[in-house]
Amino acid sequence: PLAVLSPSSRRPLGAAAFPPVPSSVITSCISEPVFVGSAFDPAEEKLYFFFSEVGKEYSFVDKLKIARVAQVCKDDVGGQRTLQKRWTSFAKSPLLCQLPKQLPFNVLQDSFTLQPPGGADTGDTRFYGVFTSQWSVGSESAVCVFQLRDVRSVFAGSYRTFDMRSQQWSQLQEKHSDLGKCGLENATDAVLVEVKKSFLTSDSVKPVGGVPVVVSTGHRYSRVVAMTTQAANGKEYTVLFLLTESGFLHKVVLLDQGPRVVEEVQVFTQPQPVKTIVLSSSKGVVYVGTSEGVTAVPVENCPSYRTCTRCVLARDPFCGWDNSRKVCSSLGSSPTNMAQDLENGNVGKECPRQTEAEPVSVETFLNKAVRLQCSKLSNLATWTWTSPGFSSLPEEIFLQSADGSLSFLASSDTLGTYRCVSEEGEYREVVARYTVRQKAPPRSMRPPPTTAVQRKTGVNPPEDTRAEEPTFTAEPPRDPEENPTREPASVSEDETIPYEEETGSEPPAHDYRLPAGTDFAVTDETLDPGARKDPNQTLKEKSYHSELVVVSLLLAVCVCLMMVGLYRWRQRKPGLKPSPLVSPRESGEAKGSLESVPSLSLEDSPSELKVLE
Repeated sequence: PLAVLSPSSRRPLGAAAFPPVPSSVITSCISEPVFVGSAFDPAEEKLYFFFSEVGKEYSFVDKLKIARVAQVCKDDVGGQRTLQKRWTSFAKSPLLCQLPKQLPFNVLQDSFTLQPPGGADTGDTRFYGVFTSQWSVGSESAVCVFQLRDVRSVFAGSYRTFDMRSQQWSQLQEKHSDLGKCGLENATDAVLVEVKKSFLTSDSVKPVGGVPVVVSTGHRYSRVVAMTTQAANGKEYTVLFLLTESGFLHKVVLLDQGPRVVEEVQVFTQPQPVKTIVLSSSKGVVYVGTSEGVTAVPVENCPSYRTCTRCVLARDPFCGWDNSRKVCSSLGSSPTNMAQDLENGNVGKECPRQTEAEPVSVETFLNKAVRLQCSKLSNLATWTWTSPGFSSLPEEIFLQSADGSLSFLASSDTLGTYRCVSEEGEYREVVARYTVRQKAPPRSMRPPPTTAVQRKTGVNPPEDTRAEEPTFTAEPPRDPEENPTREPASVSEDETIPYEEETGSEPPAHDYRLPAGTDFAVTDETLDPGARKDPNQTLKEKSYHSELVVVSLLLAVCVCLMMVGLYRWRQRKPGLKPSPLVSPRESGEAKGSLESVPSLSLEDSPSELKVLE
């Protein structure tokens, strides 16, 4: 940007590159400059540059920074002999951005040029600048607005001259009409010598209204863009988009009562240096560029205001409440049927039929922490919680968080109703209502009773048949005198077959029938009709072990008979001696007893087999 001080290039001024400028020219005109922007005045064919530099006109121990605006004529080609290859129309002036009786904001961070509507006077062009102070210890910044006609007036006024012998700036006693003018390429050497040492204006360019339009003590703004829009009442409003160093984009509308932050958008999660910010009014988008990429932020987000109250209280000049569609939308869709009040935010007039928030029931156990949420209508609103119990309970048991939520411990005294009231200006609205009740304690679940088979054997039935087993319930013991002929409890006759009828003998030890004197019985109340088994299936399961015992006994009898027959056959065989384990006396007795038993040999019963009964 320092190359703008050199007229040696014939390229159009703007964003194009320029050849380097001799250091002597830079030293004589400006000192340690930091350029932030430029603008073009088509009416006077002048270029304006905005920058900050170290002011040499003041004698301070420390380097005093000054915000400046400089001008150069577009057709300036330099002088013939004096100021050859140097600007003859260069002049600079301080930009004053200061609150009354306060130190000025003397460091210019960014500038933006807002052109007037088509057909208007170019003198209405406005320059918006973001300023900070070199003496500030916190995040302070300000926005000042300058008008082009005021800049023209300052450059057409009086100037200061630099005395080479005293090295000081002094006021010119008379006004020179050639200073700050264009077309001096054919001027005399005397005129150009005066121009060479008198390029600093005596007056400063003051902002519109004399004071900054925005002053922030909590945010340090680094970039600014501006646009105008027409509200529902037909009035034009200026909207500023200010970027903070922490990565937030503030949308500020300039009202008659002062500036108002309408919306805050977090552009970056982590702070990072912003290279540029560009506003596209036709597309309604603000582009923020960094070294990592470009982010597009829309200038309006009307659907985020879901109620008429929030839409009107936002005071967003781009948005209004559509009464026909019951939505908050852009004014471009239906500007004549929109509820909007930017200056006062009169919700009672614009939204007459607003309903309170629906009550929410909260059930909790005693001695449990309860947290009730509450959302504000905007960041400018304040929260207030109300409850009938606040008058009789100490304040220490209630805790209100920074997000507006209310926390307390549930007890018999803290149960009841709670309301969250949002207040903004003179408007109050109940945004949340809660009724805190005690939750009933959970019912105790009885374990499922075990079956008689489980009690007797300790074995659980298979997984697929457990749900189908009948449930047994315990009955209290009865007096024997009350029912002397009570029979042992057993499973119903349809489900079991007595073992005596099958084998004619005593029941084995593995019989699954309930023993006499048991206190467990199957009742109709505990049986699940849908889970009863087929009687044939139950009979088969009940008699399985009995059949196994009967088969085992029959097999043992057969083995015994075969042993006896084998013994008889060995005794009748010739030459076979009695067993030495039997005495002669016992042998004779055994022989006499065996003679009464029919022989089982094939020789004694040649034709048929006799069966002993």
